[in-house]
Amino acid sequence: MASDPSIPGASICGELPPSYTRSALPANSDLLRRPSYCHAAFALKQISKGKAVGQKAPLWIRARFQALLFSLGCQIQRHCGKVLFIGLLVFGALAVGLRVAAIETDIEQLWVEAGSRVSRELRYTKEKQGEETVFTSQMLIQTSKRGGTNILTQEALLQHLETAQAASKVQVSLYGKSWDLNKICYKSGVPVIENGMIERMIDKLFPCMIVTPLDCFWEGAKLQGGSAYLPGKPDIQWMNLDPVQLMEELGQFTSLEGFREMLEKAQVGHAYMNRPCLDPTDPDCPDSAPNKVLRECPDIVQQLRGGCHGFSKNFMHWQEELILGGRAKDSQNTLLSAEALQTMYLLMSPKQLYEHFKDDYDIHDINWNEEKATAILESWQRKFVEVAHQSILQNSSQSIHAFSTTTLNDIMKSFSDVSVIRVAGGYLLMLAYACVTMLRWDCAKSQGAVGLAGVLLVALSVASGLGLCSLLGISFNAATTQVLPFLALGIGVDDMFLLAHAFTETGYNIPFKERTGECLRRTGTSVALTSINNMIAFFMAALVPIPALRAFSLQVIVY
Repeated sequence: MASDPSIPGASICGELPPSYTRSALPANSDLLRRPSYCHAAFALKQISKGKAVGQKAPLWIRARFQALLFSLGCQIQRHCGKVLFIGLLVFGALAVGLRVAAIETDIEQLWVEAGSRVSRELRYTKEKQGEETVFTSQMLIQTSKRGGTNILTQEALLQHLETAQAASKVQVSLYGKSWDLNKICYKSGVPVIENGMIERMIDKLFPCMIVTPLDCFWEGAKLQGGSAYLPGKPDIQWMNLDPVQLMEELGQFTSLEGFREMLEKAQVGHAYMNRPCLDPTDPDCPDSAPNKVLRECPDIVQQLRGGCHGFSKNFMHWQEELILGGRAKDSQNTLLSAEALQTMYLLMSPKQLYEHFKDDYDIHDINWNEEKATAILESWQRKFVEVAHQSILQNSSQSIHAFSTTTLNDIMKSFSDVSVIRVAGGYLLMLAYACVTMLRWDCAKSQGAVGLAGVLLVALSVASGLGLCSLLGISFNAATTQVLPFLALGIGVDDMFLLAHAFTETGYNIPFKERTGECLRRTGTSVALTSINNMIAFFMAALVPIPALRAFSLQVIVY
């Protein structure tokens, strides 16, 4: 049957059902009040006859689009079983793609723009300066529970020492081995010495990189856990180690001229032995400490002005801003007080730890690799945070805040994990709402089952859309797992309500085989334009060069 040429757009999709052109148009209120909404071709025909006025161009476009939707709806109803089966099959196949979904939790990958200045600087650091510059920072921050209180007091620093000591003694057991801070901490290059015994002793004594305000005092040595042994001498630790004296004693066994020159260049001197003691009554406080004899409490503010030095005065200077927070200064820029203390422990990266122990005989039996090095570092960091929080009493006037790289990653992972209970609860509530609002006392007009099926179809479409994103290599993030399921539910269910209402309002004077076509003709344009506008909006958002926002926007577009 040929299409009626008097109706614009009638032949765009081939032959239309006879009732589209031959049956009398229903004289309902919608057609009288909003003819272009119900039947743009009819409205355009009335304008051509001079019985109505309006813009022909928009009506012509709308008529063609309505004809397309009407034909599509009729074809869907004619082959409803096939369409439903193929649709469910395709959606189900795409949903399987969720098995290969990857959740991105790396802050750099989520929030650093590709090709930006920050990205280039990070890449330059890794490429030019090498892996040695990469380490992880674990922080202890101490504040007073009373805001604005000066924390530069003996009591506060002794509390900081207690917490820092507890954290530095953390040990974890993995793969049948014990791992402490001295094994996994970052060290600034252990010197190579020809004498094997002396080299092993220096390796055990070589200090970890710990940036702390305690380094202004002798107590900073208590954080270093290395120890060594010399015949006829007590255990050598940093609390009793005088490098100048040690070089004289070791010089009897081998030549250490090169090592001695290195120590002089670094200005190691007597290390911690000539620094004041926070607690001069401590029996371990060395006699060489300036305040040991008089047992006077040191001037805390004076000692911390200008920052502190590690064991090397030339290369390890911890500026005030690295170890103190909330500083108050006078007009001469001189430190007066501070509200926070900060200590940082620097650990090796997983690759560094792997390289450091790969030739060590003690671990030859555990199939050593970089993944195990990563597991050791993460386990130590988690215990570090736990021990730091447990080291302070509840009635203390101080608060301790511990932070590690793994802590941040764990937080990101917990935020990125899909809460099955929350998502299921949200969809169940929507199921109940759809069923209740679409129920009617007249069983012939009740659409409770339609609401139930519509919400389930929306849920399946969300799963299939995210599965397709996984297959396309778009990684998930916290916005994907926490926001997208509910955003997609709202958008999808809204369209379902519109279509269901339109299907009911089509009336029984429309032949059954054309009711789906009539439904799409009435509401399909609104649904299509809304979807297109949403896609354009999120496509524009995808142009923002932030990886997390771009991935989220692309996933909404695909859905």
